[in-house]
Amino acid sequence: MTVQPPAPATKHFIRAEDLTELATRLLIAADLPEDDARTVAECLVEADLRGVETHGVVRLVHYTNRIKLGLINPRPEMKLTRATPVALHLDADDAFGFVAARRAMDEAIAMARDYGVGLVSVRGSTHFGMAASYVKQAVDRGFMSMVFTNASASMPPWGGRDPILGTSPFAAGAPAGSQPPFILDMSVAVAARGKVRLAALRGDTVPAGWGLDKEGRHTTDPNAILYDGVVLPVGGPKGSAIAMMMDIFGGVFSGSKFAGDVPNHTTDFENKQDVGHFFMAIRPGLFIGEEAFRERMDELVRRMKASRPVEGNTEILISGEPEARLQARRQVEGIALPIKELEAIFTAARPLGIAIPETAPTPFTA
Repeated sequence: MTVQPPAPATKHFIRAEDLTELATRLLIAADLPEDDARTVAECLVEADLRGVETHGVVRLVHYTNRIKLGLINPRPEMKLTRATPVALHLDADDAFGFVAARRAMDEAIAMARDYGVGLVSVRGSTHFGMAASYVKQAVDRGFMSMVFTNASASMPPWGGRDPILGTSPFAAGAPAGSQPPFILDMSVAVAARGKVRLAALRGDTVPAGWGLDKEGRHTTDPNAILYDGVVLPVGGPKGSAIAMMMDIFGGVFSGSKFAGDVPNHTTDFENKQDVGHFFMAIRPGLFIGEEAFRERMDELVRRMKASRPVEGNTEILISGEPEARLQARRQVEGIALPIKELEAIFTAARPLGIAIPETAPTPFTA
């Protein structure tokens, strides 16, 4: 009997801190100030840690190319205008969406700390990655939060075939006491377009029901969905309505582009995006006191987790809990990324004299 050698690894593990440092150095080389470069890098790596690989470092080289094309401003002069004591309007000056979003949520938190609630509407921004980053930004500081954005057209209104709506995330969160916090970040499409794009990049098919081709026919070919096709809303008319709500709060309200006019940052390399975002932070003890709020949140989570599981399931997890567990594990083991994607980043880093970090075919140990 001939013993076959093990198949070569298709993924390698890389430590999160090494990946963050590498991404930061690449972004500094692309003319970002160090603080902003680290903000972008941290958000990208956090997405990979939480399993949202479509919004992780796979996009890094793409983003640096958009800087070179003048489509992302590495050194923006963002302008804040106060509408009321609890509402600000931020013109992001084509900044990285990550940088604009973190600034906006910082401002919303500051207002919520003083007045109980704070909201910031953003225009002139770009793709901001994983919405959970900004939900957690508030929740980790003890605040409830809501985060909305609009996006380029990739989804039709329910019953139609022409793309008008984006697959914008519906994101919100709340802290608890001894129980895990509630962190919601969900696409309003059956599958986010980033997942379709990642499948195309990796040569995979996608499940039936994710999208239509240009003729309005169901397809499992991710390229047919991405190029002249559409993804489909989750829950039919319900997902379509939530996507419209995202465009109202993110686009119409802020003064940014809307109704399908936001350029697709993965295919349009001539026009700036002008994405709109919406951020709200709320002090959880505003009406009943913080201690009472956290006790009630703990009770809600306990009752959720005490629900009898269906056959085949052993544990009830609340929104955000699977991602948090994965993040904790990957902080120790490292992040497993396709070798091809890692090599694309390393290829960009080597000519700049940026050190290439250690990777391994198996997880690291503590």
